[in-house]
Amino acid sequence: MAATTSSTQGWAQLRQQARSLETQTEMLLHTYAQFSNQTNIPPKPTEEERHTETRLQELLDKRESVISHLTRLLTSDPSPSALKQNNLSLLRDKLSDHRRDLSRLRLTLESARTRANLLGSVRDDISAYRAANPEQGEADYMLDERGRLDRSHDVADSVLSQAYAVQDSFASQRERLAHINRRITLAASQVPGINTLITRISARKRRDGIIMGSFIAFCFLMFWFFS
Repeated sequence: MAATTSSTQGWAQLRQQARSLETQTEMLLHTYAQFSNQTNIPPKPTEEERHTETRLQELLDKRESVISHLTRLLTSDPSPSALKQNNLSLLRDKLSDHRRDLSRLRLTLESARTRANLLGSVRDDISAYRAANPEQGEADYMLDERGRLDRSHDVADSVLSQAYAVQDSFASQRERLAHINRRITLAASQVPGINTLITRISARKRRDGIIMGSFIAFCFLMFWFFS
C-alpha cells in the first residue's frame, strides 16, 4: 500500500514537472520565432539567439528524460489506469510537436538570414558600381527600382511564410484536439456508468430544446392571433 502511494505521488510530481517544462518550452518557442521577424536580421546569430536555441534544446532533452521516467513508473504499475496512459501519450505528442516546431523555426530563421545576407551583398555591389560609374544615372535608377521590387517580394514572402506557419499551427491544433477527444472518449468508455450518464445528459438537452422551441412557437402564434 505504501509503495502504491509513493508511486502515485512520484507520478503526480513528475507529471507536474513535465507540464511546467512544457509551458517554458512554449514561451521560448515564441521568443525564438521573433528572431526571424526582425526588420534587419544580423548576418550571424546573436548571443541571445544562441542562448535561446540552446535553452530550448535543453528543455526538450529534459522533458524526454521526465517522460522516460514516467514510462518506467507506468510499466512497473501492476494495474495502470487509462487516465495515466492517456496523460503520458499527450505528453509524448506535445514533445514531438515542439521538436518539429523548433526544426521549422530553425529553417525559417536560416532562410531569412540567407536572404538578408544576399540582399546586403547586392546593396554593396550597387554602391560599388555607383562609385565607379557616377555618370550613369539611368542605370542607377533601374538598380534602385530593382531593389524596391526585391524588398516588395521579401515582404510578400514574409507574409506568405507567416500565413503558412499559422495554417500549419491550426492544422496541428485540430489534429491534437481530435486526438485528445478520442482518448477522452476511450478513457470515459472504460469507466462504468459514464456512457449512460452522457446519454442521459444528451437526451435531457434535446428534450429541453424541444420544450423551449414549442414555447417560443406558442408565444409567436398567440401574438399573431391577438395582434
